[in-house]
Amino acid sequence: EHEILSNNRKRVTVKDRDIFIVKRNDDYFALDSFCYHAGGPLFNGDIEDYGGKACIKCPWHNFKICIDTGEGLYESINPFDLSKPPEIKSKGIKQRTHKVIVQDGKIYVELSIDEKLESDHY
Repeated sequence: EHEILSNNRKRVTVKDRDIFIVKRNDDYFALDSFCYHAGGPLFNGDIEDYGGKACIKCPWHNFKICIDTGEGLYESINPFDLSKPPEIKSKGIKQRTHKVIVQDGKIYVELSIDEKLESDHY
């Protein structure tokens, strides 16, 4: 846990899977390291609130991914009424997330490999 505290994230390999663990407030999250869209290095992305959700922003194409669910989010506009503000919408779950367990000051990751997701490509 002390290694993550220095910069709130750590990139690791778990059973040949490249993932990163990020700490936000007092919670830990684990995601595949590379963006589902084009393999961008998510572990270098900024974490920001987007539509009330904590998201990592891919540094390559600014894709926004919820760190707790792996859901891809985007801003949708109505091309027939540009006076309306954009709405934040979901693309569905695109990025694989993994369960994080903190016990006795140690961090454990339980890999999630249930269904095929787009981030599996990288």
